[in-house]
Amino acid sequence: MMQIECPYCGLRDEIEFSFGGEAYLTRPDLSVDDVEWTQYLYFRHNLKGLHAERWRHTHGCGQWFNAVRDTATHQFVKSGETADQPPQRRIGEIA
Repeated sequence: MMQIECPYCGLRDEIEFSFGGEAYLTRPDLSVDDVEWTQYLYFRHNLKGLHAERWRHTHGCGQWFNAVRDTATHQFVKSGETADQPPQRRIGEIA
């Protein structure tokens, strides 16, 4: 079983968390065309390597946070509050 570091509660078992998708997405304004809106709604990066994600400590504090996880090994590299800046390293780059 994986363990995930909640920035508010500390290290917990994965069953306490819910995956929230890719992190650091910017919602387009309403003036975009259908193609751009479709890209935003349905297309996400699915890279092998480091990936910024959103997680919620559902069965704990209930807070959302961002984490960087290696999708090849499922190892969490970093977790922090949602206000944190995106990682400087390119997403998908293997350390």
